[in-house]
Amino acid sequence: MGNQVEKLTHLSYREVPTVDPTGVDKDDGPRIGVSYIFSADDDDLEDPGGQNPGGMNRLRGGTLREELQYDPRDEVECSVYYRDDCVYEKSFGVGEQLSTFSPENLLNKCKPGDLVEFVAKNQYPHWVVYVGDFQVVHLYRLEITNSFMTDASQGRRGRIVNDQYKYKALSPEMVVQNAMEQVGCKDQELCWRNSECFAAWCRYGKREFKIGGEIRIGKQPYRLKIQLSEKKSHTLEFQSLEDLIMERRRNDQMGKSCMLQELSSHLQTDQEETRTDLNGN
Repeated sequence: MGNQVEKLTHLSYREVPTVDPTGVDKDDGPRIGVSYIFSADDDDLEDPGGQNPGGMNRLRGGTLREELQYDPRDEVECSVYYRDDCVYEKSFGVGEQLSTFSPENLLNKCKPGDLVEFVAKNQYPHWVVYVGDFQVVHLYRLEITNSFMTDASQGRRGRIVNDQYKYKALSPEMVVQNAMEQVGCKDQELCWRNSECFAAWCRYGKREFKIGGEIRIGKQPYRLKIQLSEKKSHTLEFQSLEDLIMERRRNDQMGKSCMLQELSSHLQTDQEETRTDLNGN
C-alpha cells in the first residue's frame, strides 16, 4: 500500500489568506485541491480496540497490550519547513516532547483547548481536542464525535502536542468552540482527511489543514526533513501541507526501523536507475 507513488503536477499558492481573524475558516470560493498521497490514511476507519492489522489485541478484562506494543525508540524524528520557516518539529531533543502517559494521567495534565496525540505500534497516531470535563472531540470513523478521553484513547498512551506545530494558536475558548461546532459532521460533510488535520485546524484555524485548502501553482514550498541518524537526514518536498502530513503520518505508522528500510531500498533503486541511464547514454 505504501509503495505506490502517483506522480502528478500540482499548483502551489502565494499570498493566499489562511485564516479568518475570528478563528472560523470561511469557505469564500472554490479552491483547487488535487492531492497525491503515498497511502490511504485510514486511522479513523479502524477500531483500535479490537483485533486489526495494527496489532492492538484485547486481553482479558478489556485491557490492551500497548505496553508491549509501543516502543518510543521507534519514533520518527522530523521537521517541517514552509520555505525557510520551521512550522513543525518532533524531536527527542525538545524537552519531554515524545514522553507518553496513560489516559488517566493525561486528564490531570490537560486544559481545555489542548491537543492530545495517542500512539501505538503499527497504527496511525490519533489526535483529539480536549474540551474539558474529561471529554475530547475528534475525527473517528468518518465522523466528528464527542467522547470521554479514556474511551477515545482505546487503551493507547498519549501526550499533549500543543508545541509540535509552530503556528500561533487561537484562544482556548475558540479552539473548544471550533471543535464543538463540528460535532456530528460526517461522511461527505468532512473537510479533513484525518484526525490530526482536524485537531490542528481547531487549534490554529488555518485552511492548510483542510482538504484542498491550498492552491497549487508550480513550486513545492513544503519540506519534510526526516532525521535518519544524529548526522544524517533525508528531505522530501511537497506542494501542500495536507500531502506532507499524510506522508509523515505514514512514516509514524510504519515506525522508524521500517521507514529506514523502505527508504534505503528506494534510494538504492534510484541509484541503480541512474547508473543504467548513464550506461545507456
